[in-house]
Amino acid sequence: MRQFISPSILSADFNNLGREIQIINNSQADFIHLDVMDGIFVPNISFGFPVIEHVNKIATKPLDLHLMIIEPVRYVVHLAEAGAYIITVHYEACKDLHRTIRHIKKQGVKASVCLNPNTPVNVLNDIITELDMVLLMSVNPGVGGQVFIESTYAKVRELKIMIDKYNPACLIEVDGGVNYETGRKLFEAGANILASGSFIFKSENPAETISKLKSFCINSCQ
Repeated sequence: MRQFISPSILSADFNNLGREIQIINNSQADFIHLDVMDGIFVPNISFGFPVIEHVNKIATKPLDLHLMIIEPVRYVVHLAEAGAYIITVHYEACKDLHRTIRHIKKQGVKASVCLNPNTPVNVLNDIITELDMVLLMSVNPGVGGQVFIESTYAKVRELKIMIDKYNPACLIEVDGGVNYETGRKLFEAGANILASGSFIFKSENPAETISKLKSFCINSCQ
């Protein structure tokens, strides 16, 4: 099973963002996770196009953009031009989810849908065949450092059954409360990508934490 790590730079040191990106570049991370927040869909406001464009200039890892914004279809073209490799939109934030996903793919970017903790996976029944990835929130979106929601494991397993049946190429990413223990259990449940912010960037050695997280999880799932 394919297993990847996507460090979330929302928890990085923004006084030294270039240095933090270089740490990821030189690590075993597979993606760079960017949480884009509008202060409406979620309480917080994060970074916009200038920061994404700057990160793209110095990053050697693909950009994994998680849009926590309303009507994200408005920004798809600009985000594609800014360097997005994959764009994730929230099921709860899209007026026309099918149109949004098709618009993303039209730009040559991979398309993903995120589900909040209280949104069941069966809402994706009609669109799962069109997706490159599904992102499951294991905390409530918009605030870092929250406690992991234990029911996420069962949700991953349920989603994995749906994906295996209808779209085996689709990946499962989980975001929130990821550490060695939860990461191992998430990979065992069927997740492919772990987005981790505080656990990586608040550690003494982020690159080493990424390496340990990846090897620990992979070794535990063999």
